[in-house]
Amino acid sequence: MEPAIPDLRTAPRADAYAQLLAMQELLLEGSDDPIAAMATISALLHHAFTHLWTGFYRVVVPEQRLRVGPYQGSLGCLDITFGRGVCGTAAAERRTVIVPDVHVFPGHITCDPRSQSEIVVPVFDSHGALLAVLDIDSSQPNGFGDVDREGLEAMVAWFARTTYVPVPV
Repeated sequence: MEPAIPDLRTAPRADAYAQLLAMQELLLEGSDDPIAAMATISALLHHAFTHLWTGFYRVVVPEQRLRVGPYQGSLGCLDITFGRGVCGTAAAERRTVIVPDVHVFPGHITCDPRSQSEIVVPVFDSHGALLAVLDIDSSQPNGFGDVDREGLEAMVAWFARTTYVPVPV
């Protein structure tokens, strides 16, 4: 039986991410399946923090297009062009983007009108190729900061480990 995902909404964020990273390592031990890892990471983060939307947009056309999935939450956009919205910006610029107020982000894509803030973290493989972006939306303004960036970047580093070699698409 898999462990229950703890409610970490009131825990100090650094401690919460350390606990989730330990669970992730346990759950993904011996796995080399990126989709299963994305599903697992999405579930861990979504249920631990009760985010509005938590998931991945995978690179389906390098330097051009992202496609939704796996994720937890309400419906997401199916495809996002590199450079468009927060996800496309993070993909094109290959950096984490934190948006305290999505209503002032130029070109923000509104999939759920309840979204107030967002963080998008690029996901790289062991060769430095962009595989996906991790997108998290909060119903609270200013929902993410540097502790979230550090914690999420540590979690998606699973995809960059040298024991994981992606299968070419």
